[in-house]
Amino acid sequence: MPKLKFLPHPERCPEGAEIEAESGESILNAALRNGIEIEHACEKACACTTCHVIVREGFDSLEESEEEEDDMLDKAWGLEPDSRLSCQAKVADEDLVIEIPKYTINMVSEGH
Repeated sequence: MPKLKFLPHPERCPEGAEIEAESGESILNAALRNGIEIEHACEKACACTTCHVIVREGFDSLEESEEEEDDMLDKAWGLEPDSRLSCQAKVADEDLVIEIPKYTINMVSEGH
């Protein structure tokens, strides 16, 4: 099983975390299943950028993003070349190192 290492994030994962994921599972689903509450305002429909993550290691093992995801990513805060929407990025067989950006663009955040 591939391992996902989440770098420390002050709110979502203060200590960082290392979890296991199933091949073919989205980064978001693996995170949520393990108690890492990544925002996902559109309920995983690829209609917002709240689940934006940066894949620091293992990016090339992910399938290429679709045009719809790329269009949404253009609106994400802190976009980098290795950015993905975690609801769309499916884990392959390689371990990943993931950073959750400090900010997200969310007009309505239910948790606040």
